[in-house]
Amino acid sequence: MPKPIVLVPARMASTRLPDKPLAMIHGVPMIVHVWRRAMEADIGPVVVAVDDDRVASVITAAGGRAIMTRSDHPSGTDRIFEAVERVDPDRSHDVVVNLQGDLPTVEAAAVRAALDPLADPAVDLATLAATILRPAERTDPNIVKVVGTEVGPGRLRALYFSRSAVPWGDGPLLHHIGLYAYRRDCLRRFVALPPSRLELRERLEQLRALEAGMRIDVECVSAVPFGVDTPDDLERATELLRPRP
Repeated sequence: MPKPIVLVPARMASTRLPDKPLAMIHGVPMIVHVWRRAMEADIGPVVVAVDDDRVASVITAAGGRAIMTRSDHPSGTDRIFEAVERVDPDRSHDVVVNLQGDLPTVEAAAVRAALDPLADPAVDLATLAATILRPAERTDPNIVKVVGTEVGPGRLRALYFSRSAVPWGDGPLLHHIGLYAYRRDCLRRFVALPPSRLELRERLEQLRALEAGMRIDVECVSAVPFGVDTPDDLERATELLRPRP
């Protein structure tokens, strides 16, 4: 059985929502909401990879563990690689779950679901998707779509990721959810590769893995966690997380 560790990258230098990890949702910093969901998943230790002492402080105050990483990483994937190599130099954890720090509404069940495809030893990394329900999202370039071939109930082997409405024709489209479970060796290989041609064109780093011949399997879940990038998103997340009577 795999021995996962969950890494949550948190970057302060957001242009659309300054100091995003510390944005307050019902009196709690957003990064703490995400850390709590990761802890609820109960699949392994959780470490928040930060580039600012203020974020480390709020995680520590909440009872969690944070590790400082460089501030110049080009992506969250590079940040979690630095973090896991420092946190687990003996490689006791063979799977690294990358949970983005701006998904405060993510469900613990979704974090657990990302591990399921790795039961197949042929799978290098796993991710999630959900059926697009709103017509406008089918053509929205901010909604990443995944195309795959079915390998089991609710599971696909990814063939391509795109910002376009693919595949063409009648039928459902799948909204890719940017939550990944990497085998440790796959993560090391991935960050050592240069950005690929299709990755640069689509601005989707998972295409680097596909172009390098890595196998990505996709577990389908029922809902897309809401990501926070702007002040308007923060308002919506606040409403979604409002305690219900």
